[in-house]
Amino acid sequence: MAKPLKVLIDGTPLLGHRTGIGRYTSALAEELASMTDVVDVRAVAFTLRGWRALRTVLPHEVVARGLPVSARLLRQFWLRVPFPPVEFLAGPTDVMHATNFVLPPTIRAGGVTTIHDLAFIDRPQDLPPSDRRLPELVRRSALKADIVCTPTQAVANVVVDRFEVDPDKIIVTPLGVDPAWFAARPPSDGLRARLGLPGEYLLFVGADGPRKGMRTLLDAHAANPALPPLVLAGPGRAGVDGRVLRTGYLNDVDLRSVVAGAATLVLPSRDEGFGLPVLEALACNVPVVCTDVPALREVAGGHAVHVPVGDAEALGQALQDAVDEPPTPADQAARRAHASEFTWRKTAERTVEAYRLAAAARR
Repeated sequence: MAKPLKVLIDGTPLLGHRTGIGRYTSALAEELASMTDVVDVRAVAFTLRGWRALRTVLPHEVVARGLPVSARLLRQFWLRVPFPPVEFLAGPTDVMHATNFVLPPTIRAGGVTTIHDLAFIDRPQDLPPSDRRLPELVRRSALKADIVCTPTQAVANVVVDRFEVDPDKIIVTPLGVDPAWFAARPPSDGLRARLGLPGEYLLFVGADGPRKGMRTLLDAHAANPALPPLVLAGPGRAGVDGRVLRTGYLNDVDLRSVVAGAATLVLPSRDEGFGLPVLEALACNVPVVCTDVPALREVAGGHAVHVPVGDAEALGQALQDAVDEPPTPADQAARRAHASEFTWRKTAERTVEAYRLAAAARR
C-alpha cells in the first residue's frame, strides 16, 4: 500500500475572524484529517502575530509547523526571487497547498494553489495598500503551480483567460455545506433580544467589501419602505441605522440561526467566486435573491432569483416578490436537495486528486 502523501496547507486563513476563505480552509482541514490513509496533513501560518494560535484552531490530527514570519516580508522576497522555499520554513513535504491564492516557492514539493476569485484583477484599487502587489503574486502562483483549484467553473474560465493557464491543470473543487445547516432553526427569543433582530427581516451575509454591491442593496431597500428591515451580518461594528441593523461578526451557531430566520437572503455582488451563503440559505429553506453573475448562476442551479448587477430597482422588486410569494413545499424540497449535493467530503476528495497530480508532476 502506498504511503500517504505528505501535504502542507496554508493555515493562515484560520487565524482571527473566519472569512469565507477561513471557513473553506477549516472545513477542508477537518476532512483531510480524517483521510489518514491517503494524506498526512500539516499546516503552516505565514504571520508574526498570533502564529502560536494556529495549533489551537487545527483538527487534533493536524500538526502546526513552521516559524513566526512576516507574510508581508515573505511576499516582498517572493516577488523578487523564489526564496525562501517553504521547506526552509516548515520542513519537507510532498505537496504545498496554498489555500489563499499565494503559492510559496518550493524545492521539490508539488504546488497546488486555490484561486477563489479574480475580482481584484480589474479593480486593484479595492485592495488595501498592503495587498497592492497581490495580482502579480496570484498570476505567478497560477503559472508556477502544478495544479490550480477553483471553486467554480466560472472562476476556472477566468483563470484560463486572464493568466493563460493550461485548462488541463485546473481542477474545480466546489465548496460544501455543513450538515448543521439542514437542521438550522430561526433565532430563539434570547438571540433575537441579544442582537436586536426584528420579527421579519431581509439578510445579507458577508464582509462589506466594494464588490459586494452594498450601495445597490441599501438604495433598493431605502426606496421601498414596505420591505422588511435589512440585517447585515458580517465583520465590523454592530449598530442600527434606521431600518438597517448590523450585527457584527457572528459565530457559526448564531449565524445559522440568523440565516434560518430570514425572510430572504440577498447577495447583490458585482462578482463572486462561489457564493457559499447562497447554498447555506437554500439548505435551511430560505429564498435567495442574488445578482446574475456566472458563479452565482452556477452555484444556485436555478434555485435563486437573479437580477442585473447594480440595478437597484430590479433588486427591490425581486425582494418584494420574494417576501410576498412564499415558496411551495416542492420548491423547498428542491432547494434542500440541490444544497445537499455540495459536501465538504467531495471538496476534499477532489482536492486530494489535485495533490496526487501535483506530486506526480515532480517525480
